[in-house]
Amino acid sequence: MEKEIKRYLITGGAGFIGSHFVRGLLGRHEDALVVNLDKLTYAGDLANLDGLEDDPRHIFVRGDICDKKLLAGLFERYEFDFVVNFAAESHVDRSIADADIFARTNVLGTLNLLDCAREAWYDPAAGAWKSGKKFIQISTDEVYGAQDSGGYFTETSPLCPRNPYAASKAGADHFVTAFRDTYGMPVNITRSANNYGPRQYPEKLIPLVIARARDHKKLPIYGDGEQIRDWLYVEDNCRAIDLVVHRGTPGEIYNISGNDERVNIEVVRAILAQLRGKLRDDAIGEGLIEYVKDRPGHDRRYGLDSGKLESQLGWKPETPFEKGLELTIDWYLER
Repeated sequence: MEKEIKRYLITGGAGFIGSHFVRGLLGRHEDALVVNLDKLTYAGDLANLDGLEDDPRHIFVRGDICDKKLLAGLFERYEFDFVVNFAAESHVDRSIADADIFARTNVLGTLNLLDCAREAWYDPAAGAWKSGKKFIQISTDEVYGAQDSGGYFTETSPLCPRNPYAASKAGADHFVTAFRDTYGMPVNITRSANNYGPRQYPEKLIPLVIARARDHKKLPIYGDGEQIRDWLYVEDNCRAIDLVVHRGTPGEIYNISGNDERVNIEVVRAILAQLRGKLRDDAIGEGLIEYVKDRPGHDRRYGLDSGKLESQLGWKPETPFEKGLELTIDWYLER
């Protein structure tokens, strides 16, 4: 007996995490039909989807989640079972320089998706939601704000964003939970730690350091470099999201932690050590590090408790940081 085709709208699926998720979804689920909607801003790249051009299960659509007419047409045509919303402006520095586009894309774009999903999935005649539908919002640990006490945020911790990017993601999360509580929409939210891995746009710490150190350029490090982040290999995050999509209890929020906290400056030193050994280039050293003025609202530490995900869905991160870092460096060096 053939499996029933499941139809997914993946937004932001040409970006870093989104493209990894699309590849993994198609690899794990033969019954998946993916409509991949991406605006192709600077952080989206069709090269991230190389090899999927001839896969009939993958349909790429260039478009913006702020275009409600486009979204409504896609919902009508494909009758989606799942929406997984990766689409977002995501760089803190850019949000500090111009918060407006973050509010438009991250908040109003998410609201457009929610409205279209409600219109398509709610049956007013029956007074019920159609079976098997779910909206998954991809969020971030930054919505919780700084965790300087040494503890860990749980899914019930209050949101306390401290920069415009985090505020826009928290606003989107609030709309998702409002649609859950007001309309009964079946939703999940995932909040993950710092992702890293191949295909990440080189404005983020790890790919930025790899690219600049390889070319013997200075490495600007904010403040004293002692900020602490929890590092999560992108493929581990995508496995977790896949579990939430298919097995997560509707209405629930799930933290996704790498369980691997590192001080930023030590991450930089680890990259330098691996590059120096792989390229046999002694000029790649700590002399490239240049401490610069800290950015405004820079959270000192994030800390996530993902015990709920581990206990309910049986997930754990599988990629140790040193291995994930080596895979990441090798990918960039090959290009």
